[in-house]
Amino acid sequence: MLYNQEGGNLMTSRLADHLDAARYRQFIGRVREQPLFQSALTTSKPPFHLLYVFGPGGIGKTTLLGKFVSLCQDAQVQAIAIDARNIEPSPNSFVTALGHAMGVSPQDTIPEVFASQPSRHVILIDTYEQLAPLDDWLRENFLPQLPENVITVLAGRQPPAVSWRTDPGWQTLMRILPLRNLSLAESRVYLTQRQIPPEHHQGILDFTHGHPLALSLVADVSSQGPSLQFHPGESPDVIKTLLEQFVENVPSRDHRQALEACALVYLTTESLLAELLKKPDVHELFEWLRGLSFIDPGQRGVFPHDLVREVLTADLRWRDPDWYAQLHRRAHAYYTRHKQQTHGEAQRQVLFDFMFLHRNNPAVRASVEWKASVSVWTDTMRDTDVQALLTMAAKHEGEASAHLASYWFARQPEGVQVLRNAQQQPSGFLMMLAVQEATPDDLNADPAVRKAWEYLQSYAPLRPGERATLFRFWMAEDTYQAVSPIQSLLFINVIQHYLTTEGLAFTFFPCAAPDFWAEAFAYVDLARIPEADFEVDGRHYGVYGHDWRAVPPAAWSNLLAEREIATSPEPIPPPTIEPSIVLSESDFAAAVREVLRDFSRFDKIRGNPLLRSRLVMNAANADAGETARIETLLALLEETIASLQSSPREAKFYRALYRTYLNPAPSQERAAEVLDLPFSTYRRHLKSGVMRVTELLWQREISGL
Repeated sequence: MLYNQEGGNLMTSRLADHLDAARYRQFIGRVREQPLFQSALTTSKPPFHLLYVFGPGGIGKTTLLGKFVSLCQDAQVQAIAIDARNIEPSPNSFVTALGHAMGVSPQDTIPEVFASQPSRHVILIDTYEQLAPLDDWLRENFLPQLPENVITVLAGRQPPAVSWRTDPGWQTLMRILPLRNLSLAESRVYLTQRQIPPEHHQGILDFTHGHPLALSLVADVSSQGPSLQFHPGESPDVIKTLLEQFVENVPSRDHRQALEACALVYLTTESLLAELLKKPDVHELFEWLRGLSFIDPGQRGVFPHDLVREVLTADLRWRDPDWYAQLHRRAHAYYTRHKQQTHGEAQRQVLFDFMFLHRNNPAVRASVEWKASVSVWTDTMRDTDVQALLTMAAKHEGEASAHLASYWFARQPEGVQVLRNAQQQPSGFLMMLAVQEATPDDLNADPAVRKAWEYLQSYAPLRPGERATLFRFWMAEDTYQAVSPIQSLLFINVIQHYLTTEGLAFTFFPCAAPDFWAEAFAYVDLARIPEADFEVDGRHYGVYGHDWRAVPPAAWSNLLAEREIATSPEPIPPPTIEPSIVLSESDFAAAVREVLRDFSRFDKIRGNPLLRSRLVMNAANADAGETARIETLLALLEETIASLQSSPREAKFYRALYRTYLNPAPSQERAAEVLDLPFSTYRRHLKSGVMRVTELLWQREISGL
């Protein structure tokens, strides 16, 4: 569209006037972009001669260019707007289209026409990605011929090519302007203008993240009735429209799957992408992802803009739930493997990525802040931290709790984890008390520990070598136990404790607002245990817990993996996993002897209590039936017996066990003959072997690892 220097529209109609007026009455935001462009229209020397606007489909590039045209009218500047979708990408077609928009004859030379009119002019080219074959020609030939009174605006989906950004000349003459989503406040203003009830705003904002086209489409759905609320899974037409904006020109099915995989996980690396797609070489696919305008680089990989992620996962879950589930399981397996290969902060990063897989569950989404802070890190407590932590405890829980915190800082300082900010000051802390180490004085000092100990004694007594943890204090300096980045990182540390603490049998998690966390904790299989609730200085704390012998870490992890891909947003029912049996050491030893005696007879092993021990439940799949658990138990026995061969002192025990149980001779007398041993010596080796195997298996039963 062409506008003359007086701002009058030369090529329009009354209908177009009404359309433009309606559009720009609803124009919201872009408070940074508008003044920048206006300065180029009004200053004596423009701050740039080329403005390169880029952003993903639907981000509002065309709308912004329309606003720029309106600003040109107000400033009485001639504006020539063309859409590259209507131009063949060749120099002649481009010059012809531009000349037609300017209203000049084919014989006129465009640079000379501009030069003959000393006032300022603006060329606005929308959908610039369609002119990619002309990029070099425009940069090196056409644009340099334009006089200084011409400002060019290019708007496309992709950022400028490297040639623009590395050219010393263009570096001084161009301004690069990436378009982002509208702010939270701007989005609310837009929804209010569209007469969307305020109570519906948050759900819309959670999905759209301020993306202009998404806001418009979702507002259309929500405006159809005051009682309607937008749900992505129930609005496939909206999802399809948005998806087309992002994946309009995906080269192949492999590229589409790479994009879907990238949307599913928190950060994507080449190695993770190869695992998700089960392809040995994904370098080309990864580089393609990096080049997309809606994919950003992070410190540990690339990630899509929030709305792109939401749209891709919502569409995939609706369109191909089997592939969605397959990607989830592959990501789960990848993170599980890397959890076992990392430690400390690196392991916490893996756990954060692992928990991100659960973000689509409403309970998890509402209780975790996914914008992880890279400036906060976990550390041990220093002497200089104590006063700050006590002040924090007093601020949120009162002086009596602060006094108890001081008591435990002195008694179990190794149980304190401090989250530090960039200035190395405490931003929050977590206190993990070893309940099994509590003395009678400790129990008398703190009602929280006394209630936890009494619960264990009554319902889940610890065996020798087992541990119970009470997460006695957990808080962020500014937000206490409310959802925040600090709280979310504290939860990651708690999960790390679950998965890496040897001998962990039970954990207690107290909350100042237990009802708030009920749904989220049910999702992660924490049970409410009112018997362990306690009060300090008139404040009530509700306690959740988990018996890691009943649902061991491996089974717990598998349970969460299945909940990741649950299609129903309804609250998760209690797990149907068969509970484990907590055996005493003598009962455990008797059960081992029974299995060895019946090693080759499945029918005799059925019902053996070891099949429901933590040892087997932790090694088998969460949904393993009895036959699968028998196979797991026998494999554990064979593995443990075989390990005796590595010790010269214990190799003789291995041979006795092997000839008696794994590859038995017809009788023990015959076994002694085969081993060329006196019968008494053979019996001594066999007894010692059974004791040693039982000891090794018991260590694994107690450790839970």
